[in-house]
Amino acid sequence: MAIHRNDFPQLDGGLYVASTGMETDLIFNQGVDLPGFASYPLLESKAGRAQLNGYYRDMIAVGKEHGIGVILESPTWVANRDRGATIGYSPEQLVDLNKQAIAHMSEARDTFGDLPTLISANVGPRADAYAPSEQMSAEEAETYHTEQIAALAETEVDVISGYTLAYPAEAVGIVRAAKRFGLPVIIAFTVETDGHLPTGASLKEAITQVDAEADGYAAYFMINCAHPDHFENVLSDDPWMQRLRGIVANASRCSHAQLDEAEELDDGDPVELGQQLAEIRRRFPQISVLGGCCGTDMRHMSSIARSAKIAEADLRCATENR
Repeated sequence: MAIHRNDFPQLDGGLYVASTGMETDLIFNQGVDLPGFASYPLLESKAGRAQLNGYYRDMIAVGKEHGIGVILESPTWVANRDRGATIGYSPEQLVDLNKQAIAHMSEARDTFGDLPTLISANVGPRADAYAPSEQMSAEEAETYHTEQIAALAETEVDVISGYTLAYPAEAVGIVRAAKRFGLPVIIAFTVETDGHLPTGASLKEAITQVDAEADGYAAYFMINCAHPDHFENVLSDDPWMQRLRGIVANASRCSHAQLDEAEELDDGDPVELGQQLAEIRRRFPQISVLGGCCGTDMRHMSSIARSAKIAEADLRCATENR
């Protein structure tokens, strides 16, 4: 039976942290080669599984330290047919690895977690997130992403999360595919330095279109893979903003084009990033999922969690003093 978006846990006002910065940390800080930016091949070795386990353990530890729920993101962002083929993986192998990813995360949650911990199946775009050369229709996107989501539906996954999406039609397809299997789904759009999607749409236009064409089924929307400076000026008190419930931000203020060409990691300022995200939460209390994307590591996650907890206390005091 389909889970209505109003039944989804993050909508109860609880605070959660999420991290999608593992790949840049592995590549730049730990010297791990990730062809095609794919981390799911780590599942094929004991050492690789240990590295993934370390991220899950550390994320849960951050949550425990600050009394905040945790969303564990799977290493499956590019584990789809076209992206997998470029590094030699068959569709059959990808189905198996998607299932392995969630099973491995479930084991980690059982081992390390004693706080609200959700397993998110991370589903990425079919093409380059920052410069999609060809845009699918919603129908094409639904057919394409159903292959990966069908495999994930056979696991203990809690939610499907479409991350770093650049245009609304692909997001509509992901939402419809998740709905087929009765799975809750989150959509995270990426934006450029002007606060608009890489294809030019505004956040308002993108969110409104997805809700209109997917019957409002998405649990909520997020922004990811952008620095707060890139989108703060497009956040408003308009009604559409109530559908925006999460921000998973980049450490760097660089544009996507600059990041693609970078040979060294720009890890920004962890303390400043945490403070910026906490200030956004103070302005928009419905935003209850905060985290780090490219260039972030556990330093950033600890800072984000610490600052978010302070913001949560400020909001509670403001409510009690009304």
